Amino acid sequence: MQEVSIEAAIEFLHGHLSGFLKFDGERVAVKFIVASDGTLVMPVMEAMLLAMETVLELPNDDDDSMHLIVTLSRQSETGTFAQWCDRWRAYHGEPEDVRWATVAIDSGRLAGWFLDDQAMMKANPLAADESALLKQFNAQPRAFLKALCVTAKVECEDPIAVGVDAGGIDIRRMHDVGRLPFPLPLENAAQVRSFIEGASFPPNL
Repeated sequence: MQEVSIEAAIEFLHGHLSGFLKFDGERVAVKFIVASDGTLVMPVMEAMLLAMETVLELPNDDDDSMHLIVTLSRQSETGTFAQWCDRWRAYHGEPEDVRWATVAIDSGRLAGWFLDDQAMMKANPLAADESALLKQFNAQPRAFLKALCVTAKVECEDPIAVGVDAGGIDIRRMHDVGRLPFPLPLENAAQVRSFIEGASFPPNL
């Protein structure tokens, strides 16, 4: 079995923003986003915050899924953290739970390979320019994001870019979020803008 690179593991994480959280004998469906510092953000039940051990399964509990042992820290929807609650809503809609938490990755495995917790929580190098880049993505002709969806084999009739990082673009679909990976990692805004300006797609998409 080929070893999973940390880059592939991070991209897998970004491509699976929903899964299940196991805690105290319970297993509950959850959705999350990745904050600019690499930690995860999600609405949670009180019991999740009180649990001794929590395991995040992405997208499920089979051998091909990612399994992360995580630590939840209670957060308040005020101050600077409010932006991540708003970002979560942009991705997933209104949450069922009103409590919020940041989720730190303690350890993990994917396809039988163990993952370095520190490497998994990689900061987004595009964070300072993300808002402007998202506006530029969504200002492109409709064919642009649709063609990227076709290339990535992601079904979406009307994609809207809601997040961008070095590995790719997060798009909101009708009922969930899709991932459009870049051909190569783009580590700064200039590279992303060059990617946008250099793309050319048939107008009938």
